[in-house]
Amino acid sequence: MADPSSYRPKPGQIPDSPGVYRFRDEHGRVIYVGKAKSLRQRLSSYFQDLAGLHQRTATMVTTAASVEWTVVATEVEALQLEYTWIKEYDPRFNVKYRDDKSYPSLAVTLNEEFPRVQVMRGPKRKGVRYFGPYAHAWAIRETVDLMLRAFPVRTCSAGVFKRSAQIGRPCLLGYIGKCSAPCVGRVTAAEHRELAEEFCDFMAGRTGTYLKRLERQMHEAAEEMEYEKAARLRDDIGALKSAMEKNAVVLADATDADLVALAEDELEAAVQIFHVRGGRVRGQRGWVTDRVEAVDTAGLVEHALQQLYGDEQAEGIPREVLVPALPQPAGPVREWLTERRGARVDLRVPQRGDKKDLLATVARNAQQALALHKTKRASDLTTRSRALEEIAEALELDSAPLRIECYDISHLQGDDVVGSMVVFEDGLARKSEYRRFEIKGFTGQDDVRAMHEVVTRRFRRYVQEKQKTGEWGDPEAEAAAERGRAAHPDTVVDLDVHADTDADTGTGADAGAGGPAGRDPDTGRPKKFAYPPQLVVVDGGQPQVAAAQRALRELGVDDVAVVGLAKRLEEVWLPDSDDPVILPRSSEGLYMLQRVRDEAHRFAIAYQRKKRAKSMKAGPLDDVPGLGESRRRALLKHFGSVKRLRAATIDQICEVPGIGRKTAENIAATLAQAAPAAPAVNTATGEIMDE
Repeated sequence: MADPSSYRPKPGQIPDSPGVYRFRDEHGRVIYVGKAKSLRQRLSSYFQDLAGLHQRTATMVTTAASVEWTVVATEVEALQLEYTWIKEYDPRFNVKYRDDKSYPSLAVTLNEEFPRVQVMRGPKRKGVRYFGPYAHAWAIRETVDLMLRAFPVRTCSAGVFKRSAQIGRPCLLGYIGKCSAPCVGRVTAAEHRELAEEFCDFMAGRTGTYLKRLERQMHEAAEEMEYEKAARLRDDIGALKSAMEKNAVVLADATDADLVALAEDELEAAVQIFHVRGGRVRGQRGWVTDRVEAVDTAGLVEHALQQLYGDEQAEGIPREVLVPALPQPAGPVREWLTERRGARVDLRVPQRGDKKDLLATVARNAQQALALHKTKRASDLTTRSRALEEIAEALELDSAPLRIECYDISHLQGDDVVGSMVVFEDGLARKSEYRRFEIKGFTGQDDVRAMHEVVTRRFRRYVQEKQKTGEWGDPEAEAAAERGRAAHPDTVVDLDVHADTDADTGTGADAGAGGPAGRDPDTGRPKKFAYPPQLVVVDGGQPQVAAAQRALRELGVDDVAVVGLAKRLEEVWLPDSDDPVILPRSSEGLYMLQRVRDEAHRFAIAYQRKKRAKSMKAGPLDDVPGLGESRRRALLKHFGSVKRLRAATIDQICEVPGIGRKTAENIAATLAQAAPAAPAVNTATGEIMDE
């Protein structure tokens, strides 16, 4: 690890002008490329105190061994040079693109004497006109098949074309009228090129003029009683309209725009682009980006535009580019796009109307793409195995943690404090083993104390299960557990532990114990806490880790590793350690820990919100002992309101089906003690309304 001060340029060496800079490591490899309006100000920001830098930036400057720069005339030149160098050097600390080059496009090879229409993949070639990309190749072939009726352009390969020319006989498409057969001289090269250009114009969105011309020719043929020609033109019009219907109209007819949207988290971002031409969605593409450098949404948008248009030809850049956030500054990017297109490009964030709604649709596609990417990544067995091995190596565990439990605390300003426990086995969520905890040992906001209570309750149950089966036979461990109970009597009382019964998180079914040792011998049901994890993860830093570790020591549990994952910088904290473990941003192990932590956070928030909603809906009848939900509904239905129920006698309450005299007495006593609710007020008139 290098000291940035060892290669810091001397004062006055760095020019105060636009430029592009490169950081190199000790082997001379370029590890980061950046641009700046002022090289002096930007580079000076890298050589401040490391504690003030973002963790990713600090890692980069300590990995580097030298820095160099190139001065350019304008910010636009800096943008172009930055893109060129990123493509050339592929620096490890720049945003990584995993662009899916397998997206097929509809291509017209205008660089050939007889242009050909075909499906193309991969990098774009000079002199070829592209449309798309499309989601599937069969969608292109369906469109081309319909279009060939009106535009019989060559679609055959060079070998087929040459063979037909040699034998003087066209292929099948030439016989059925879906190719003008330039191979045998039915049309000249100029006439065939004109057909190809008309095909391109139609695909580019200029459809109205051509359809009107065909309709005029159809009517003229019908008037001249050339009915076969009129029927053929009618079929051509129908085929073109069918091809047009495959692309939904989303904006005004004259709109040519690309809509770029993002979905991001701490480690990755998904980019989605919709290509709208002539008001119709003509193509879609997307990729996933590793956030290996400290960059915000605006920076991700700038990188996405570089990736999208860096190698694009002028005709591939639309008049309008709609984004969720403008690069800072936006002027150089807008000018760069204008130069590449050869005409003005409007780069902006839509504020209202159809364009804003369509951008929201693109954003939803980006969110789905990111979720699908994470699902595929999590479900891959090889990836999960590598992640567990990386965690074991980074934390110096004896073996891969096949069972991981993660704990989180959630509350609303100290009210309704709850805890959550989620379980991952072999890298996959085991939702039937999720648990929820109500914090009852104290009141108020104290995440550290709450974490200690939750971990204590979970592992005290584990110790109790082992003691029942005789597997916990260490006297010293039992003595340590007893000392822990004596030292913290307020947190080791037998409090409620709630099994997960939410629809989206399981039903408390078999926890996968895998044998009789994990089941109750009397009922046959799985024991709640019969199996310990190899790794406990807590959401938080050093204080939360210390609390969890203290809870395990008090119970005599010494074979479970504890770590904390701090959200701000994704640092992994170990007990009794002043420095965190920093896993690489591309680490599968870090990704798994993050996913476990996020799931515990989601589960805790869901339970906390459920409790808060229940408490907000609570009424005086909730305090009546032995009165369930169905009988509360029956009472309110019978009397109409709590006010009328409060005024009723015990005999009147007993008239409600299912309500006995003792229950009626409890209801009357409880309502008499409860303060009456404030009267309802009509907000429109100010009138006090009687219940």
